[in-house]
Amino acid sequence: MGDNLKERTLGALKWSITDRVAQQGIQFVAGIILARLLLPEDYGLLGIVMVFAAIAYTTVEGGLSAAIVRTHDLTDKHTNTVFYTNLCVSVFLYLLLFFTAPLIAKFYDEPRITSIARIIFVAILFNAFYLVPYALFGRAMDYKSLTKVNLISTLCSSTTGITLAYLGYGVWALVFQQLSYHFVRMIMFYLVSHWKPKLLFSYAILKEYWTFSIHLLSNNLIGVLFNNLYTFLIGKLYPIKQVGYYTQAYKMSDTVSFTFQAILSTAYNMFAQIHDQHERISRILGELTRRVSVISLPIMAFLIASADQLFFVLFGDKWLPAVPYFQLLCAAALFLPMHQINIHALNAMGNSKITFRIELIKRVLIIISVALTYKFGIIQLLTGFVIACYGGAFASIFFVKKFLGISFKQTLSFVYRGIIIAVCVWAAVFACPFIFTGVSQYLLFIIQACAALLTYLFFVWLLCRDMLTQAWEWVKSKRKK
Repeated sequence: MGDNLKERTLGALKWSITDRVAQQGIQFVAGIILARLLLPEDYGLLGIVMVFAAIAYTTVEGGLSAAIVRTHDLTDKHTNTVFYTNLCVSVFLYLLLFFTAPLIAKFYDEPRITSIARIIFVAILFNAFYLVPYALFGRAMDYKSLTKVNLISTLCSSTTGITLAYLGYGVWALVFQQLSYHFVRMIMFYLVSHWKPKLLFSYAILKEYWTFSIHLLSNNLIGVLFNNLYTFLIGKLYPIKQVGYYTQAYKMSDTVSFTFQAILSTAYNMFAQIHDQHERISRILGELTRRVSVISLPIMAFLIASADQLFFVLFGDKWLPAVPYFQLLCAAALFLPMHQINIHALNAMGNSKITFRIELIKRVLIIISVALTYKFGIIQLLTGFVIACYGGAFASIFFVKKFLGISFKQTLSFVYRGIIIAVCVWAAVFACPFIFTGVSQYLLFIIQACAALLTYLFFVWLLCRDMLTQAWEWVKSKRKK
């Protein structure tokens, strides 16, 4: 059974990595093209509307997908109860948001928001239709099918957005990019999945699921609210262009951090299979944290150090004001993958109430930081956000120590190699502009990338030779096949 779980986990991880790398690759290229065709104001308008859309998506899902994954004896009555619950909630939310859209537009003093919001909120209905098939694929650890659905949806939506932007439709290119993504995803899930809705429903099952899911819903909803808090505040306090800069910076930083989070979402499914074997969870959590830190921390360090050249090369001069926002958001996400591993382990063990408390601690810190800094500017706002994120990461370590017995010293032993490598990568990249003066921004960025790669490989070889050896063996095995 253990070997089977290991093979399934490795297979799921492989497809999850393929999914995220390919999907983010498509979105990255599309994002570069769109940013050069569109204006910061266009991204600002979309960013404001997506605050409310994100809250709606989270509310519709309601934490019920995680409950499906965790159910051992799953029946059609379970899945259909969740399906009709999601659908009813989505219809209610769409009607509510449709009629309140003019109030949102009035609040921001931006009349264009009304029509944009009413169109883009249709995606809430599409989202509700595919949540159950999505959960079933995750439960079966069938990330191969998920990869197919995600790549086709991303490719279609990116093509739609770029085409409309090229034709001069401005912000509507971004609106229909979002809408087409969820529409194609809905169609694809029902083409690939064998699951179809039936006329079944159980209030008893809904009550049972609700007991588990309420904490996840509260946790996720608070997370979405606070993740979008800065878009909300910047949109109200500063010109719409500043929202565009922040949105682009957030999207760029989130491209990397969300990729790690999506890949690590397989960890919840893996931990859920062994949720009553605490010693085994501790061992896997430690090894996973060690490996992830060696990859994620140096990448974020490189992005922070090379941010000026990165934005110039990808987006041009008009997006350079977004650089400080991007650097601070990357700094805030430094320990997010490791934090996410802790959260997945605690949730799989049935401690969703504890993970809610962890996120609550982080949110309280954010509220305090916002109250202290909002008068001083966006940079100060985001600096407070960085501190709050580190506070949340420390809280997750504390509760992992409490429930799994992993001490702070052990946690440090998992991540210290990644921290050392990240500092060395940052120093190498940061030094490049002072050494290679007078070269173009394009050439300087290439030099920085090469310096980061060589520094990374050297210190991985020095500190984590087993990982480098395993990676090389994997490459050789693939070449033989």
